Amino acid sequence: MNEHPRIAALIVAAGRGTRAGGGTPKQYRQLAGRSVLTRTLQAFVDHPTIDSITVVIHQDDRPLYDAAIPNSPKMRPPVSGGSSRSQSVYNGIRDLSQRNTDIVLIHDAARPMVDSGVLDRVIAALNTDDGAVAMLPAVDAMRAVHDDALGENIPRDGVHRAQTPQGFRFAPILSAFEAAEAAETLDSHLDDAAVGMANGLSVTMVPGDPLNFKLTTPEDFAMAERLLAIPDIRNGQGFDVHAFSPGDHVTLCGIDIPHDKALSGHSDADVGLHALTDAILGAAAAGDIGRHFPPSDPQWKGADSAIFLAHAIEIVNEMSFTLSNVDITLMCERPKITPHSEAMRHRVGEICGLDIDRVSVKATTTERLGFCGREEGIAALASATLIRLST
Repeated sequence: MNEHPRIAALIVAAGRGTRAGGGTPKQYRQLAGRSVLTRTLQAFVDHPTIDSITVVIHQDDRPLYDAAIPNSPKMRPPVSGGSSRSQSVYNGIRDLSQRNTDIVLIHDAARPMVDSGVLDRVIAALNTDDGAVAMLPAVDAMRAVHDDALGENIPRDGVHRAQTPQGFRFAPILSAFEAAEAAETLDSHLDDAAVGMANGLSVTMVPGDPLNFKLTTPEDFAMAERLLAIPDIRNGQGFDVHAFSPGDHVTLCGIDIPHDKALSGHSDADVGLHALTDAILGAAAAGDIGRHFPPSDPQWKGADSAIFLAHAIEIVNEMSFTLSNVDITLMCERPKITPHSEAMRHRVGEICGLDIDRVSVKATTTERLGFCGREEGIAALASATLIRLST
């Protein structure tokens, strides 16, 4: 296989989904404010190694499809589905055969909570096998049911539930579908892996994800709505320290405080805002203050540290996060922080766009121990909480 294979996603969205209820096909129904298909496609748009995305749709659904697709250069024109799921997949594979494709990931549109980890595992398995299927072990007791009456136990040892995506090296799966179509056996297979295995492909399994379940019934939609209502909450912490130097004031949390010394630093050396900036960047997994504002860059000499904090807020806003609250602890023997803490809270809240009841600024000494105890400088510890609601 090529070192950098061309990976195509084939999303199967031609079904009617009648068991899910409602008049609209389930792949176009709203789920926590967005259509199911939109959510599914976004997972593939966001994955860095996927080059193209083709959706197989019902010929009557083109207006619904046009309204659901994300704006991405990865999106290719849709393909019309067939009389069955296997026929629809075959139509999509034949369309892909006209382009340079090394790997195809075939995925149900009705699995909108697939994540990058499942995609990564399926893709990685294709380094050694023709195909790979995301699967989960059966954990519940299994019983046969006859006319709504309980029947015999079914052993669950070795029984797994198949999910999608099912990934394949493209040339072998194209040949397998062509052979099944020629033999008129295409619709006799349960899934794409079965088509491949019936025609000699080696297919392995990789761990699936319990959240990657298929929306089939109204109860499935209700479960997905509950799961998507859980917010994404992230916490970060930051620490900073600056030594004293000759001067007549220190700047802490945006407030100038008279003192017989200053703090040494390339910017205004505001240890409180530096620690908080790092906490916010850390919660967003966006690096640290030095990465965004290198001390070696002369433009930041003497700069107001509010610039750094405002930049961190801009980053989290672009990621659709909301800063919920911040907490800063200043560690020093002098100057006394309490007389200035309210002004600090107001200034931090102003920069962050937070109400004052979401901003904490407090102080402690180190009982005359260590760097701070010897009055050689000031240290600060900060924490920040980010919240992002599902969209």
